[in-house]
Amino acid sequence: MNAKPYSEACEQNKGPILDVLRRYFTLPGFILEIGGGTGQHAVHFARALPHLDWQTTDLAGALAGIQLWFDEAGLPNLRPPLALNVRQEVWPVTRADGVFSANTAHIMSWKGVECLFRGVGWLLATGGVFCLYGPFNYGGQYTSPSNAQFDRWLRARDPESGVRDFDDLDRLAETEGLRLLADCPMPVNNRTLVWVRE
Repeated sequence: MNAKPYSEACEQNKGPILDVLRRYFTLPGFILEIGGGTGQHAVHFARALPHLDWQTTDLAGALAGIQLWFDEAGLPNLRPPLALNVRQEVWPVTRADGVFSANTAHIMSWKGVECLFRGVGWLLATGGVFCLYGPFNYGGQYTSPSNAQFDRWLRARDPESGVRDFDDLDRLAETEGLRLLADCPMPVNNRTLVWVRE
């Protein structure tokens, strides 16, 4: 039997992220998670927020591991994970009341980030919220030495990846009709950026 994938970072940040989601995912609805990773976040959030119908997506290779977490959890509001590459023209979901994504913008190319925001802008219902968690720069400056070191590591591994600047992301959001609602400080020099669909 295959062992479930595991991320220590997920275990450490799921509580603080949940605190933010509780503030902005208040109404019953359908939530799209982009980049579900191991599946740990989805299980934790779906269990704590039973009023949400949670749909996790990731690249095809991650789905089997996510499903192991889902099978063990047995939660009625967790849908089977779907394959999604944000750069594909047709997404497997066409509408969502909210979107959540963690630690994705810095591992994608900038073209991928543009596709992410375009897709979210297209499918997010009016009044719906997009929560994006991760490390971000401000005014082109790192917020900590550890984020600078992380950015160097990312770019050495893939020159098209890297810690993104808040202003660049907010411009993309505005282009897609999303207005910044909150910028929430998180542990370990991360943030959760929250936009609402006008």
